[in-house]
Amino acid sequence: MPDLRPFALDEIDRQLIALLQINARESVAMLARQLGIARTTVNSRLERLEKNKVISGYGVRLGQQVMGGGLQAYVGIKVQPRSGKEVVKRLSAMAAVRQLCAVSGEFDYVAWLHTESPELLDQLLDRIGNVEGVEKTTTSIILSSKVDRGQAL
Repeated sequence: MPDLRPFALDEIDRQLIALLQINARESVAMLARQLGIARTTVNSRLERLEKNKVISGYGVRLGQQVMGGGLQAYVGIKVQPRSGKEVVKRLSAMAAVRQLCAVSGEFDYVAWLHTESPELLDQLLDRIGNVEGVEKTTTSIILSSKVDRGQAL
């Protein structure tokens, strides 16, 4: 029978993850020096964190200039009861929807959007608002990023 208990992180795991969020390409030797532990310990911890899906992958984050500039925005989406599955399906088909998360609170979902211009953002928001089952949306345009701990979006 599989172990269904949540995986427990200790302080070294947390510090290792924080360092990887700053630079996922950091060498094991440098991580070991920064943490004050052996390289073999870093390797075994990384292997354990990956095996337990604490670290689910490594990726490249593109800078705003590489992404072609444009606009990034978050949109809170409230859906009608029992409409979530279809709304998720329709939003998943929209390439400008970079991430969609189920959330608690006022909204059912929050989507991260990327478009090339205010006009395209306006069109995308109209498309989202017209999806069958979408009751309400509220949008916030990202003006600048103040902290980015490496979540690949």
